[in-house]
Amino acid sequence: MRVLLFTGKGGVGKTSVAAATALRCADAGKRTLVISTDPAHSLSDSFGVPLGTEPTPITTSLSGQELDAQERMEDSWGDIQAYLVEVFNWAGVEAIEAEELAVIPGLDEVFALGDIKTHAESGEWDVLVVDCAPTAETIRLLSLPDILSWYMERVFPMGRRMNRMIGPVLSRVTNLPVAGDEVFGATRRFYDRLDGVKEILADPARTSVRLVVNPERMVIAEARRTYTYLSLFGYRVDAVVANRLLPDEITDPWFEQWKAAHAEHLATIDEAFAPLPVLRARLAAQELVGPKRLRAFADEVYGDADPAAVLHDSDPLRIKKKGDGYLLTQELPFADRDDLEVGRRGDELLVRIGPYRRAILLPDSLRRRQVTAATLRKGKLRVSFGPPP
Repeated sequence: MRVLLFTGKGGVGKTSVAAATALRCADAGKRTLVISTDPAHSLSDSFGVPLGTEPTPITTSLSGQELDAQERMEDSWGDIQAYLVEVFNWAGVEAIEAEELAVIPGLDEVFALGDIKTHAESGEWDVLVVDCAPTAETIRLLSLPDILSWYMERVFPMGRRMNRMIGPVLSRVTNLPVAGDEVFGATRRFYDRLDGVKEILADPARTSVRLVVNPERMVIAEARRTYTYLSLFGYRVDAVVANRLLPDEITDPWFEQWKAAHAEHLATIDEAFAPLPVLRARLAAQELVGPKRLRAFADEVYGDADPAAVLHDSDPLRIKKKGDGYLLTQELPFADRDDLEVGRRGDELLVRIGPYRRAILLPDSLRRRQVTAATLRKGKLRVSFGPPP
């Protein structure tokens, strides 16, 4: 099965690209599901048909889905929310405000991950196309498996033991609601919905991310940052889609400066993202609504290529032997040395770029070795490990 994630700055046309890609895969006979994790759903508008919170048939081989975070929350967050409401009520917060505060921002992204995992493992689909939220939300979405895994492995077991020890004492000296086993059990089930998502999304044979850009300076800059962050977390970008290019047929002198700027920005995209393939699509003469226009758009984007194929193969994280030590290489395209921090804690290598941090769990062969050097050059972080003690 293939999973294709489309992301980009808001307004670049990623929903149209995702919808056209899904339709082309379905026309090739692949059982295809396209889902939207963007709270501002527009998949229904692209296809011209209403889509529900469960897979809704669009064509013979294509179905669509727009995720409803509220519905998923009631299924998975109920016990935890009830406990949080009790705590807020104890603190004097009004009931309606307590219910609102008990919904943690970003839960919709967590539930989206759970649906991606469910569909990927169901065996019902050959291709899963995901129309992601704008880039900042997408990065947060794709970093969740790492963050939640770290929490569940280190903090959760300790918290549960501490609760069993301190809970009875607290209940005798205060009326503060104490989390019971049902709350910890709900937390465990909540995490289990996501366990294994990273293995699916970071498998290059199964999952590819595609960046949608317009020929605009700010859009390109954000796409470059996104590429860096995706590489940090081990996700493979296999193509860039340059969308809404001015057609050559436009000869009005008023557009000459725009066409010159587009040509300059397109050259920047080609050079900056090499060796990734850059797929091109001209600015459409009409709104890309309905299967007919989406099929024509897909033909322009992909030509004769199979959209479900891996368009570029790369490995963001590599480890190889070097003398009596090892060299770990992490692809970090466009990373700035001033924004990069590298540290070591026990059996983890900590890498931070800007606001995002990843804890890379070192393999057994590196855990007892000391870091001897770390350099960032030409978009690659190289960390050298010395001989074993």
